[in-house]
Amino acid sequence: MGNEESSPVDESRPPQTLSERTVKALADYILSGKVSKIVVMTGAGISTSAGIPDFRSPETGLYANLARLNLPYAEAVFDIAYFRENPEPFYALAHELYPGKFRPTVTHSFIRLLYDKGLLLKLFTQNIDCLEREAGVPDDKIVEAHGSFARQSCIDCTRPYPREDIERHINAKEIPRCPVCKGLVKPEIVFFGEQLPAAFFENRTLPMQADLCIVLGTSLSVQPFASLPGMIRESTPRLLINKERVGGLGSGTDDVLLLEDCDSGVRKLAKACGWLEELEALWSKTAPKAAAEVAKASSGLPKTKDEALNDEIDKLTREVDDALNLSKRHEEKVRGEKTSGTSSSRSARKTSSPTSTDPGNLHESADGNLNHIFMPRTVTATLAPADSLHPVDEAKKDITASGGDDKQ
Repeated sequence: MGNEESSPVDESRPPQTLSERTVKALADYILSGKVSKIVVMTGAGISTSAGIPDFRSPETGLYANLARLNLPYAEAVFDIAYFRENPEPFYALAHELYPGKFRPTVTHSFIRLLYDKGLLLKLFTQNIDCLEREAGVPDDKIVEAHGSFARQSCIDCTRPYPREDIERHINAKEIPRCPVCKGLVKPEIVFFGEQLPAAFFENRTLPMQADLCIVLGTSLSVQPFASLPGMIRESTPRLLINKERVGGLGSGTDDVLLLEDCDSGVRKLAKACGWLEELEALWSKTAPKAAAEVAKASSGLPKTKDEALNDEIDKLTREVDDALNLSKRHEEKVRGEKTSGTSSSRSARKTSSPTSTDPGNLHESADGNLNHIFMPRTVTATLAPADSLHPVDEAKKDITASGGDDKQ
């Protein structure tokens, strides 16, 4: 069952399990004590309100860096054969999307609430963003059908790679390599040309045990994930919260449709169950510290002595760091001017000619990183060649030293 349409159920046919095909009836069913095994199936629609950019939209900014690398086609960034030849585009994307930069949505917290109430049998997700985990859904309750950033390994020897190490490389805009065989390291996201995780096939029939199925924010257009709602028993209610009807949902006698965005839909269900306050409280715990501070400032409440002291220490630390950075940049600038005649040519040769005997420097700049991809957004495409970026970076330092914007 994919995203094909089927005729909606005849309204004259009574439901088998629910009293009626409404959110209230569904809530009554959940609260009746007859529900203990809820299967949730999710897609990208549950993460859009988190601010995660649309992968394909040219206005999101994700392709602003990737366009310089002249991808043969958009999906090449997730093609395993292309990744082996050129991992730069994927790691440029990973730098933008890596977990920790986005807050889980109300929908993610709703799934966590189902777990807290002992109702979640399993979450099947197509998303790679790990926001379910950040919302507090435990690993053993999640089946990531297309993999995720949660784990990483070498694509050659399959040796697991430490999370803290890949975080360091991604934050530094570097390409990680296996310390043993020097093969490329990749998060265990399923690329084109790779098999789905074994966990998906091991749990694929689990929906048959469910007494409720909730489908959230997915087009159900990718197989074999799209077949999951069809695994549900005929008498088991299915709830679809999505902006459009998909996958034939709505044709079952106990199907309930909420054709709207996921966050508003789960709030409606939570309210009908009497859980709305719990849901909002749970979601508030996912707010970053900065958001909590802004909320407190806007409330007009005075800061405690400890908070005021910490603020002052943070301010002094930033001022010292800024002063040291400016001094370092000035020193580097002066040194660069003195040695530009010889060192620039050596740097250019090193950047443009990686040695075939050292796999660690393939696809990387002379500094072993991806800074040649992450150019300042004000620099035009005519400055794209890697060996021409050092003067641009130097000019950027001058702008910073004179009070300009140093954001990338």
